[in-house]
Amino acid sequence: MSTENYRALVLNADFTPISVAPLSTWDFGRTMRNVLKERVTVLEEYDVEFRSANLTYKPPSVVLLKRYINKPKRVVFNRMNIFLRDNFTCQYCGSKCHSSDLTFDHVIPRSKGGKTNFTNIVAACIPCNTRKGASSLKPVRAPIAPSAQSMPRIVPNVAGLQTAWIDYLYWSGVLEQDN
Repeated sequence: MSTENYRALVLNADFTPISVAPLSTWDFGRTMRNVLKERVTVLEEYDVEFRSANLTYKPPSVVLLKRYINKPKRVVFNRMNIFLRDNFTCQYCGSKCHSSDLTFDHVIPRSKGGKTNFTNIVAACIPCNTRKGASSLKPVRAPIAPSAQSMPRIVPNVAGLQTAWIDYLYWSGVLEQDN
């Protein structure tokens, strides 16, 4: 029996996910080590048992840390956080795209002094980014630097989201799920 499909959602001691982008999860082995060392409280379990000579183990699907971990004050500037901020939508034509079909684009091109930061980078589909080139097109929405408090309210389209996790995720709006 493979253990690949038994990831656990990891919640901080205040019942919030440690991170949203990417979603805080642990693989089977890391979860089992932390359960056996009593570093976490099991909140939900998968409906399966693994047995050895000395142990019967039901893999957790949701765990709660017993010690609070301080969350970062700033959102890390990276590709995925830009795509999440822009809701996987091209900021020039407005089309929703898969992350593999998106690039990030400098609103003010680097050749004209544009910086590489949250307030000058937007998600763009490949055709729009190519068409824009070094010109200065206005994006649909002005880019802003997301705060650590705003990131949990951004609703990503999460593939592979476990049903048991939904009750523990405090994202606003309707959570979209691939079926």
